[in-house]
Amino acid sequence: MLSGLVFILLPLILGYLVHVEQPSRLAVVNHTVNASIYVILFLMGMGLAALEQLGAGMAAMSSQALILFAIITPLNLLALWWLSKRSSLRADPSRVVEGAPMTRWQALSGSLTLAVVVALGVGGGVLLGMMDVQLDTDTLAEWALYVLLALIGCQLRSSGMSLRQILLNRHGLFIALTVMVSSLVGGALAAPLLEIDWNQGMAMSAGFGWYSLSGILVGDQLGPILGGATFFNDLGRELLAFLLIPLTIQRFTPLAIGFGGATSMDFTLPVIQQTGGVSCVPVAVVSGFLLSLASPPMIIFLLSLSHI
Repeated sequence: MLSGLVFILLPLILGYLVHVEQPSRLAVVNHTVNASIYVILFLMGMGLAALEQLGAGMAAMSSQALILFAIITPLNLLALWWLSKRSSLRADPSRVVEGAPMTRWQALSGSLTLAVVVALGVGGGVLLGMMDVQLDTDTLAEWALYVLLALIGCQLRSSGMSLRQILLNRHGLFIALTVMVSSLVGGALAAPLLEIDWNQGMAMSAGFGWYSLSGILVGDQLGPILGGATFFNDLGRELLAFLLIPLTIQRFTPLAIGFGGATSMDFTLPVIQQTGGVSCVPVAVVSGFLLSLASPPMIIFLLSLSHI
């Protein structure tokens, strides 16, 4: 019944058992993760190109992503605003971290690059179709996904975050739980409008901003249209987070940290560092780490309910 869940979780678990300490080897793992993401997103684009009615499929994907984003985003913002009103966490602009790893514009261009890769995949798929060349993109993407999950497990193990550090940071824990619950509720509410099952809608919302993985996992089970919609919904979260963080972090610190979801530990962390100060950094890392840790098994478990 849950064999598919175990089969996909196995690479993640095996990867987590491998602890890489040497910086050079960890750099290789990180570069391979990035390469795997590009390969899978390119194959996702080729899968979209293989649809018999490409234009209709792209239109459906866009409308589904918009519906999902329009429902989840207000719920996230409302829940995080409520938490901000009751939290003692406040940004400290007098202690801004210098030397952030990247500027907000560099991070923004990095996320947009992934969307371009999907578009290139669509173009490549159309070109191969015109040449009457057939590729089993589903099988290729599936094996690339297994490699990616194993490497992500290795990254999580090597992140330097101990279980004690995570559980004792109550601000990060509360922010992560708020994002999880509000996102899942939004996915369940969006499901009837998307004409899919409730668990599938919740699975599409369980990426928590981790667009480079959520779209891949959903697309592997539900097809390229719903996978693409999931990808662009989570990508939209990150793009909006870059705009919201500087505007809200002083008055509504948990909202600013939490809205970036899983990206608060990497892509949106430089903006949090630059505008919120050093006190926000451990909270953002813990919140993002918990959401990153919860997202893959949650997506896979919710999708497995369709087969029960």
